[in-house]
Amino acid sequence: MLHLGFSLTTGELSGGGRPSEDRIVQAPGAVIVLDGVSTVSDEEPRGGWYAEVLGNQVASVLAADPDADLRQVLEQAIWAIVREHDLVAGSSPAATVSIVRHRDETIDALVLADTPVIARTIRGQLDPVRDDRLAQLVSRHPAYEEYRKWLLAGRGFKATDHRAVLQKLRAHQLRHVNNDAPGGYWVAEAVPEAARHAVVRSWPTASIADILVMTDGVSAGVEEYGLYPTWDALARACLTGSPATVVHAIQDAEANDPDGRRWPRYKVSDDKALAFLRFATVDRAVAA
Repeated sequence: MLHLGFSLTTGELSGGGRPSEDRIVQAPGAVIVLDGVSTVSDEEPRGGWYAEVLGNQVASVLAADPDADLRQVLEQAIWAIVREHDLVAGSSPAATVSIVRHRDETIDALVLADTPVIARTIRGQLDPVRDDRLAQLVSRHPAYEEYRKWLLAGRGFKATDHRAVLQKLRAHQLRHVNNDAPGGYWVAEAVPEAARHAVVRSWPTASIADILVMTDGVSAGVEEYGLYPTWDALARACLTGSPATVVHAIQDAEANDPDGRRWPRYKVSDDKALAFLRFATVDRAVAA
């Protein structure tokens, strides 16, 4: 069977108020999606800067060694920007990272933190690639349930103690970031070793119809809001419309819940980035 690569369509949208810190970076045969996370003080450099620099560095490493293990690719990329920009662990901006790479007969994926990859096979099966360690850490903290009840009661995002509650959760996260202790999680920051803890997956190219790669501002449309009841429904929305229409639909739904009472969350709207890779093969109908 002759493989013809993939087509790529994307949708990106700022959560509002400032430029998006999500990034979609293309490389030959690969797509990298990142969600930038700023430092606690929100000083420069910001998470969007880090996501862009890291994404471009990953693309550069992939170009130099297209067949390298994706964990090694990410580790080399983090090392390079740590050295070039003198980043310090614990006080650097960070980013979640997902990479999807097509190599002739094989498709590879890497996920570090909450930027999921969802593959759909030509037989209609779904194969999610997830890294849920951060979500599990946050959901176990007492402040998380306190915060949810607080929003469900209609107190909204503008209440005076909103930021204080979020800071509790942020401090809890920072105590567990990039370490192997129970409950710890890993994210791209100034610790190159984090790349070794990424979740990876590979598929035969002939088995895959399309792949969704997204930041958590998009995955919320399925997992938290139910705007798209399944990953399959989200993929079909990309096919019948576009990733751009998807991200706008999610943002419109959030705008209709301005206090977070229907869907408790951390802000009215998060940044959103969605990449949709559609794989094309000759005689797909026979393969199915």
